[in-house]
Amino acid sequence: MPGKKASPHNLIEGSIKQSLIRMTLPMIIGMSMLFTFSLVDTLFISFLGTEALTAISFTFPVTFTIMSLAIGLGIGASAVVGRFLGGSQLERAQEAATVINYLSLSLAIVTVAIIWLLKNRIFLAMGASPELLAPINDYMNVWLPGSVMVVCIMTGNSVLRACGDTKTPSMLMAGAGGLNALLDPLLIFGLGPIPAMGIAGAAWATVIAWSIGFIYLLYVLIVKIEMVSRHFPSRAVMRASGRDMMRIGIPAAGANMMTPLAAGIMTAIVAGYGDTAVAAFGVGARIEPIATLLVLAMSSSLPPLISQNFGADRLDRVEEAYRLSIRFVLLWQLAVYLFLAATAGGIAALFSDEPEVMETIRLFVWIMPLGYGLQGIIILTNSSLNALHQPGAALYLSVMRFFLFYVPLAWIGSEFFGLVGFFVGAVAGNALMAGVSWLRFNRALGEQRENAAQTVAS
Repeated sequence: MPGKKASPHNLIEGSIKQSLIRMTLPMIIGMSMLFTFSLVDTLFISFLGTEALTAISFTFPVTFTIMSLAIGLGIGASAVVGRFLGGSQLERAQEAATVINYLSLSLAIVTVAIIWLLKNRIFLAMGASPELLAPINDYMNVWLPGSVMVVCIMTGNSVLRACGDTKTPSMLMAGAGGLNALLDPLLIFGLGPIPAMGIAGAAWATVIAWSIGFIYLLYVLIVKIEMVSRHFPSRAVMRASGRDMMRIGIPAAGANMMTPLAAGIMTAIVAGYGDTAVAAFGVGARIEPIATLLVLAMSSSLPPLISQNFGADRLDRVEEAYRLSIRFVLLWQLAVYLFLAATAGGIAALFSDEPEVMETIRLFVWIMPLGYGLQGIIILTNSSLNALHQPGAALYLSVMRFFLFYVPLAWIGSEFFGLVGFFVGAVAGNALMAGVSWLRFNRALGEQRENAAQTVAS
């Protein structure tokens, strides 16, 4: 492979703070547009009525399952490629980047096929009524096949971020998000010769935007920087690089898939309070990624920084990056909560004019964002553990969060105090898990220091 055009940024020298800022700022812009995909879809679909809004709310756990696979595989790509680059092994980094893209495509196709075969059973199990299956399928029959591309986009973007380039992925996501926002009203409501497609129009807008973004990303990776080969890798390369990627990517994807699994269970709990509660909960679930935008951006920019420094045996810089990120996220999310609490009424009115739906949206906004800073500790810890090539620990923490703290405490709260208890229980679960995550990262860092000392001694 030529590789002469590849010019990874060095993240093992200079100020940690400046490196984090330089990599995170573009990610904030790009991710803000990426997560407006679902938020803009929800906003325009809300004009179709409560039934359509409820239908799109039921799709969130399933669509986020695909997104979680994409994020998990991207974490694996970033960790493997970043560590090779930190160790000045450019050729191995290029081989890994090539293999990773083929693996992502294959795993995405298999996952989408399984969900396609089971989707009606999944939605009925979540509490959707048989009547809602028609609008749900109008959306999913378009969105689901097209979602294969988003997995490949997220993985390819992670390769770029592992090289220290966060600007290109951010521009790509911003462009795709902007195009989706322009296409949504045209395809949902129709204009001139363009027919009104309703809820399916939102899915078509997203798939078209992804398609254009995917084509551009392939050009960057294959032609512009030559980090991905134009030729299919040999069996030996596929086996070696694939093993490294799968060892981190599959547990990371599994850890991320805990989120939509928990979201499905949480939606089923909320469904017991009626369709209006589900509609409101769906709006809140789409507000959350925007409210935690900085956390999600840092969860993408922090791993390359940690991976490269881990590859260069700079554990002091790994610790500094982690602690700096945690402190900033806690302060930032406190400010976000105060803003959301003050504007809860306006947010509710933006998405619905039904009093019951508006009241539940306000309740969500007043309580749930209290835990977003704590949730940030959990997310950044998992990303950091994957960057340290400890995916098993990250998966263990994710399973513990959702099935020991988050979902059980939300369910217990709902049993005693209704929806208020449901939201408070979820926040309490995040608080307990944040403490566990903090302790686990410090333990992992200590283990790496011991390993490094033993290597030097031998």
